Amino acid sequence: MLDTNAASEAIKGNSLFDARLQALTQGQWCISAVTCSELKFGIARRPEAARLHRIVQEFLRIAPILPWDAHAALRHGELRAHLKAVGTPIGDFDEMIAAHALAVDAVVVTDNTKHFARVPGLVLDNWLRAPAGH
Repeated sequence: MLDTNAASEAIKGNSLFDARLQALTQGQWCISAVTCSELKFGIARRPEAARLHRIVQEFLRIAPILPWDAHAALRHGELRAHLKAVGTPIGDFDEMIAAHALAVDAVVVTDNTKHFARVPGLVLDNWLRAPAGH
């Protein structure tokens, strides 16, 4: 499951990131509906950026988008309470993406390991900082 900053790398055309994504087959990667929302918000704030709008729309057309469901919502409530109780919240959207990944047993691909590493049981992969095949 690509988080929003990882999806942004794909949208920007980062060659290292693209190579990792291209190596996967259909069904081996996805984004959360939360990431879809964040991407749509980003382009809505830049109505003048026609090229960016086209690229994001094309990415969203090909990206498998997992719906936010009751299981994800239940995991989110538990995760949010835990992170708040231990004093390490990571922000609403990152918490929602992390909970969604936990709910579907997905690895989160992110460059934001500082935040996501605070989530117990979440498996992370950083395609920008780690060597391929790690």
